[in-house]
Amino acid sequence: MPIFIVRLLARIGLLGTWWTPVAVLVVVFATSWPLMALAEPVGSAIVQPANYWWYFTVTAATVGYGDLYPESAVGHVVGAYVIVGGIAALTTLFAKLAAVLERAKGRRMQGAVTVEASGHIVLLGYTPGRSERIVDELVADEPCEIVLCAWDDVPANPMPDRDVTFVRGDLTAEEVLRRAGVQRAHSLLVDARDDNEALAVAVTADHVAEGAHLVIALRDLGRAQSLRYVNEAVSCVQWHSPHMITEELKDPGITDIYTDLMTHGGANTYSVRLPDSPGPVPVERCQIALGRRHGAIVLAVRAGGELLVNPGWQTELPPGAVLYYVSSRRLTPEEIAGALREAP
Repeated sequence: MPIFIVRLLARIGLLGTWWTPVAVLVVVFATSWPLMALAEPVGSAIVQPANYWWYFTVTAATVGYGDLYPESAVGHVVGAYVIVGGIAALTTLFAKLAAVLERAKGRRMQGAVTVEASGHIVLLGYTPGRSERIVDELVADEPCEIVLCAWDDVPANPMPDRDVTFVRGDLTAEEVLRRAGVQRAHSLLVDARDDNEALAVAVTADHVAEGAHLVIALRDLGRAQSLRYVNEAVSCVQWHSPHMITEELKDPGITDIYTDLMTHGGANTYSVRLPDSPGPVPVERCQIALGRRHGAIVLAVRAGGELLVNPGWQTELPPGAVLYYVSSRRLTPEEIAGALREAP
């Protein structure tokens, strides 16, 4: 019966409106009450104004508490009419809700939504496999809201199994970037198909963004200067270094540190073997001795073939262990030994 009613309503064009279940209930209520009054004996409690609305509600909802019920055979038929009307109303209501939810899901999958979030990370551009890796690294340490904004040639959300909001359109169009919430984002990654496209997308992204940290992935870092004409604060990262890209998105400015460490002049990274003379020494002693005497910082150690990055200060290092440190110049083994002897 409910399926027949739904099909009938669909044929007459009423199934697509929210007023359909309301209209069904109103009609059934307005017609069932006088019919029940005619069918039931005079003075029946069920047809009293204070009671019938309650009977109608619980019967139409197919709950049926049983506190009020018709006594006559015709009254039972009217009661069945109320039940069918309630089922019809609920069926059309649920059908409408299902259609709305299906359309909303379709809009999300097709990238037709407008993002209302703030403080999120926006990825402008999609490359199969690579973009998934970037997303996984972004959420590895702690959850963060991510919006993927891709060109129209990506027909549907390519990451339905990840908690990523999908927006689709022309990445050089201001309207599309605003739908992705670029103007409220914490960080933006322009991960285009080539460096020329990256420049075009970066111009629009910089115009729309309001204080967001802009990161550009480039094949040729020699083009970074051209992008800095757009915005001096933009961070350009080598395209083939996804891990460095994710670090820059989460911690703006960290690639500047990597770049400085890998560039001749200024601070640099060096290694040295611990001399035999001090004997076994804890990392704490090395940090204090090298820091006070030479302004150096121990980054990692290699002892017994095992590499320890950011080792615990209580870790004991045997003679011959390798220290990896940051300093303004390379330290000689003699300088290391002298600093360790002076340290408490």
